[in-house]
Amino acid sequence: MPVDTHAIRILSQRLSIEPFCEQDAVESFACITPALTRYMSWEPPASLEEYAQVWGRWLPAIADGSDIVFTVRERVGARFTGLVGLHHTGSETPELGIWIREDKHGLGLGGEAVRAVVQWASEWVVAKHFIYPVATQNGASRRIAEALGGGRHREADGGEI
Repeated sequence: MPVDTHAIRILSQRLSIEPFCEQDAVESFACITPALTRYMSWEPPASLEEYAQVWGRWLPAIADGSDIVFTVRERVGARFTGLVGLHHTGSETPELGIWIREDKHGLGLGGEAVRAVVQWASEWVVAKHFIYPVATQNGASRRIAEALGGGRHREADGGEI
């Protein structure tokens, strides 16, 4: 069942999480670096125009609730902090993804954001469990999955929550 994404606002102790919108593009683009994406399956877009082609594909899926990219901001000051994806919301095993801007690494914000999205999604999405693919070398993301009760998936390099 599609999720109405217009009124979504997820709050955690330090973060405010809302569906990505066009106004988030410039701030998020500025934080996408080769070091940030080294464990991801995509390369940083070369320009704002190239990035617009990417996030432009997100908007219809966000609007119908089938695939939601959330913007993560600090509650105090509303500073852009990262993105969390909740993909394939209509499947039994929706997939999570996250990235946090490099200057905010090591503060527990990634885990806090994923935890908040999982708690929200557990009420709004019918899921057997959530999948959180993580590169074996990415210790920080592995710790997020493990802290949420996830373990290594037998067929892929990732975790289930």
